[in-house]
Amino acid sequence: MKKLALLLHKVTHWEYWPFGIVYIPMHFVWFYYSFRARSFFFFNASNPTIKNGGFLMESKKEIYDILPAQYYPKTMLVRLGDIFETVAEECVRVGLHYPLIAKPDIGMRGMAVQKLETDADLAMYFKKADFNFLIQEFVDLPNEVGIFYVREPDQSQGKITGIVAKEYLIVTGDGKSTLRNLVESNPRYHLQLGALSRMYGEKLLDIPARGELVNLVPYGNHARGSRFINATHLATDRLTETINKLCTQVPHFYYGRLDIKYNTWEELENGQNLCIIELNGAGSEPTHIYDPGQSIFVAWKEISRHFGMLFRISMQNYKKGFPFLTFQEGLEMFRQNSLHVRKLENF
Repeated sequence: MKKLALLLHKVTHWEYWPFGIVYIPMHFVWFYYSFRARSFFFFNASNPTIKNGGFLMESKKEIYDILPAQYYPKTMLVRLGDIFETVAEECVRVGLHYPLIAKPDIGMRGMAVQKLETDADLAMYFKKADFNFLIQEFVDLPNEVGIFYVREPDQSQGKITGIVAKEYLIVTGDGKSTLRNLVESNPRYHLQLGALSRMYGEKLLDIPARGELVNLVPYGNHARGSRFINATHLATDRLTETINKLCTQVPHFYYGRLDIKYNTWEELENGQNLCIIELNGAGSEPTHIYDPGQSIFVAWKEISRHFGMLFRISMQNYKKGFPFLTFQEGLEMFRQNSLHVRKLENF
């Protein structure tokens, strides 16, 4: 019965539908803009300083390197072939202390992202990872938001086109139920039970005290159980000014989403006490569409609107001399992405 209830929950809530299903109508919109651009891969010109415009196969470390250093977490790149003892020593040398976050340098949808509490956790991640990955300081700020930013290349002022607030996968203890029981009592969380079991193992049998809050996924990812809330109405002039000032410091960045941790909304608006967890480019989704209260038709409208902005920005940059990917380069990008996804799925 539980399995049937979960299946019905997924079917009746489009936010859980497979990515490929949700985007079927959007292919026709993409073909329309591709026809106008005379290229399926026009997005490459949207953010010229990011590989593939940030659509697929871009390095997170390379993106951090073009951000102002004060805005992102202390980060170290670990490459395939590195020696664990050397990596552990380098963490100490650069001041990376537990807890830490480990995540693929080329990642997607929260796959293979883990919080590390000990040397043993780091050693296990190092052993399993057959891809380059990042070790990052854990940013202990209470709130997270995704802000979609768009600026046309010939303009100095950009705009916020969407804001998503994120509620983490947090359970509240009752002094009797195990973590597993608490997860199973919420359909959104229950859908993550397989991933949580791989992450926590027997720790899911722990019984938290009454009123104790346990954050099982300490980062805001929809595919890992976070609830996304459309907060676009909070795009004040002050916040827009702050985000524009930040984004214009990133060379040739015109289109994408900033995932930001922050303390209070007032401080965020003033550009204080915040940290950019990730900056995503042309492949960014306007993730405010995943608000459970919104219909699939609203989502399609928002995706189409953002495709149109991506097209206009790419065409302007193309006319300035920034090339599109060739057809062969585009196919190779997708091939490499497919291979990489398999690695992440097998992690």
